[in-house]
Amino acid sequence: MIQLLFLVIFSEMAVIFVLSFKTPLRKLVIMGIDRVKRGRGPVVVKTVGGTVFVVMMSSVYSMMKIQKRWIDDGAANPTDQVLMSKHLLEATLMGGTLFLALMIDRLHHYIRELRIRRKNMEAAKKQGRGFEDGKPNGSDGVKALEEEVASLRATLNKLESDLETKTKEMSAAEANTVALRKQSEGFLLEYDRLLEENQNLRNQLQSLDQKLSRSGSKKNM
Repeated sequence: MIQLLFLVIFSEMAVIFVLSFKTPLRKLVIMGIDRVKRGRGPVVVKTVGGTVFVVMMSSVYSMMKIQKRWIDDGAANPTDQVLMSKHLLEATLMGGTLFLALMIDRLHHYIRELRIRRKNMEAAKKQGRGFEDGKPNGSDGVKALEEEVASLRATLNKLESDLETKTKEMSAAEANTVALRKQSEGFLLEYDRLLEENQNLRNQLQSLDQKLSRSGSKKNM
């Protein structure tokens, strides 16, 4: 297992070295990683990575048990020392393997992003060149631009006149609204006054009726 881990680590180091420099081999490696990341590749990679991580934690747990045994016994026997070295080497190699795999994934991601940005920049430059090439040249182009500017100015003047007319109409409508509001307030005040006079008249009529009824009762007596 240790030999296999060494082989994996050296392979990952070689992949990182290839990705770090722009060579034709890097394109092949990127294409291979792209294929690995498609379909069921990510699931397989995650499964293998999880298995390696679990085995690494098992080695760490075994080292902790051996260390605890040394503390309890007060001395270390040769067998435990050999096992401790073996587990330590395996845990180190597996941790290095996972770390280098993460580095490969990040390098591939950054290279892909860099390529996409370069393609976008090149496309933007091409569009800018096409726009510059498509600009009107000569007297015909200048006349066309002048006619367009004149039409735009006429449209602008028309819009300004329409806006001024609408503003005047709105001002007149606001003035009418204010006048109607004042008139309605006057009507309300007059209505309140009439209600008050009506109430006073009713009160006076009631008082007169009461006086008449009292005087009639006295005569009958």
